[in-house]
Amino acid sequence: MKNNHPGQDDQQAASAAENSATGFGRMRSKLAFDRLVAMGAKLGMENPLFLCHDKAAKATTQINGKEYINFSTYDYLDINGHPEITEEVTRAAVRYGTSAGASRLVGGERPPHRELERAFADLYGVEDCIAYVSGHAANVSTLGFLLGHRDAIFHDGLAHNSLIQGARLSGAARYSYLHNDCDSLENMLQAKRHEHKRALIVTEGLFSMDGNIPDLPRIIELKKRYDCMLLVDEAHSLGVLGPTGRGAHEFFGINPTDVDMWMSTLSKSMCGCGGFIAGRRELVEYLKYGSPGFVFSVGMPPVIAAACRKALEIMLREPQRVRRLQDISQFFVRYAAEKGLDTGAAQGYAVVPVMVGDSMLAGFLSNALFKRGIYVMPITFPAVKEGTDRLRFFISAAHTEEHVRTALDALAEELPKVCKAVEEHRRNCPDMESDG
Repeated sequence: MKNNHPGQDDQQAASAAENSATGFGRMRSKLAFDRLVAMGAKLGMENPLFLCHDKAAKATTQINGKEYINFSTYDYLDINGHPEITEEVTRAAVRYGTSAGASRLVGGERPPHRELERAFADLYGVEDCIAYVSGHAANVSTLGFLLGHRDAIFHDGLAHNSLIQGARLSGAARYSYLHNDCDSLENMLQAKRHEHKRALIVTEGLFSMDGNIPDLPRIIELKKRYDCMLLVDEAHSLGVLGPTGRGAHEFFGINPTDVDMWMSTLSKSMCGCGGFIAGRRELVEYLKYGSPGFVFSVGMPPVIAAACRKALEIMLREPQRVRRLQDISQFFVRYAAEKGLDTGAAQGYAVVPVMVGDSMLAGFLSNALFKRGIYVMPITFPAVKEGTDRLRFFISAAHTEEHVRTALDALAEELPKVCKAVEEHRRNCPDMESDG
């Protein structure tokens, strides 16, 4: 009988588990972030992901008792933690509790839901609005429910994951046009629109990875000419674009009813959680009675609805917050250029990448800045295309010019050091990346 080597049984068992229906090791190994973390660990880089913050993340944050300048917060307007919101949430919690208790369709409806939806319908000058418990689910469930196999979805090449997943779920034909390229969109519409019953164009008000803005007036012209619907995802443009933060329609001075669906999350400028679709009443009613992510999900907690409505009220009452955000964002882009840093296509509105083009470089830069008291996340594949890796800076109205100078001075100093270190690691360990 052949004798097994010591540990061979364990290896065989592990291999069997790996290949079984319940084994996720092989699947996990395909995750790009997993590979980056594994490679970094071999080289002494600390894992930058899932760090636990000790308090609300504002322009600064606290991790393990240490304060950091924070460029990884969605709190664009510096409203999160506002005392008026805390008071509103407290009142709502006392009256309604912390859960809607059911799907809104069958017992979870509360006044804060209706007040929030009315407020956003009024903001966009449209008839109605539906609030989902999740921003991601708002896109997935809306697109997945509205479109079918006879239809088509034309989406920007850098559309958010939630939009892509919703398009896939719908079963509609999907056409991805070149990022922010209306000529590419028009060519696709010309070639493919006639093959489908209904068509939807999908774009974002401000792109979450690049910080640039689409040519919305031209997209509206194309949607009318080719008889399409249009969805604009304002997750990062609500509270950011326009003199009072009303978003892309205010920025461009367009009629908001020219867009069929205004979508936004409530987790950024509204400092809550969830998402909404605002548009015609018949569309909203159709979603409320049929969209799976609404019908079969518990309603948004009333306390969150109350918090978001109050945040919107503060934004409209204090437009200086929007101006501060825009001013400091523009300063960031200008100062980055002075330091010779590449901010890609960013136009200076809340989201600004610093392009580095390499996943290891992005990870090690993030780590080096963290050691210097600056918290900013690396963004790599699959969140962005390979070779377009970056550090993504979220800017807040609470950031000062000193915060920006400190961060970008440090980045400019660390970049050549980290480039040299990564090159040395690759020379010494040429198979390092394949080991992940």
